[in-house]
Amino acid sequence: MTNNVKNMPQRSDPILRVTPGPSDINSNGHIFGGWVLSQMDIAGGIVAGRVSQGACATVAIESMTFIAPILLRDIISVYAHEERRGKTSIAIRIEVVATRARGQQEVKVTDGLFTFVALDEDHRPRLLPPAL
Repeated sequence: MTNNVKNMPQRSDPILRVTPGPSDINSNGHIFGGWVLSQMDIAGGIVAGRVSQGACATVAIESMTFIAPILLRDIISVYAHEERRGKTSIAIRIEVVATRARGQQEVKVTDGLFTFVALDEDHRPRLLPPAL
């Protein structure tokens, strides 16, 4: 398999894996940036929910870089992990890799740093549980 993904740390299993559909494509033949952003937010929310052991909400996108386009037949893998934490918030590093050419090529297409805040029953910030 050809791997075009360079300078990336070892990854565990993806948090989310999805294939975009024809309705997700723009007039350039690439996948809409907003679609990619929503997949990243979903994956980040899964990790933040695990870490916070409950409900959480996205409060900021500290950075996001589009590196390469996502194409219609790509399979998208979204990787995410805790990068840092505060008292009520957690920063999640998210990376998206496209697998194309029938699994023969991997291309890093975007990455970003999303911040989530843990929420209580009244949707107010709450303390994160101690780190494991």
